[in-house]
Amino acid sequence: MHIAEALDQSQPGLFRRVTRAIEKHNLSQRTEQAYLHWIQRFLVFHDLKSVDEIVPADHQSFIHYLEESIPASRARQNQARLALRFFFQDVLGMEEMPTSVA
Repeated sequence: MHIAEALDQSQPGLFRRVTRAIEKHNLSQRTEQAYLHWIQRFLVFHDLKSVDEIVPADHQSFIHYLEESIPASRARQNQARLALRFFFQDVLGMEEMPTSVA
């Protein structure tokens, strides 16, 4: 499934929201690719649940999955955390972040 499809399946127009936030922050192409990758993995992990239904516990369960269930280096885990922080704050506009994102 293409990244745009996955994001828009979760919520119509979500891919455009993410790309606008990326443009606003003038992120590099590699950072953009990494963030889109981790946001897609997060949404697929939660069965493409609507972003309106996402709660902090969803973030925590995904990070726990990365830490415990798949071989991901600390650098990749940190990259995922940063991507999710960006997603929660800059795309979804959630002021209060889940506690496991520092």
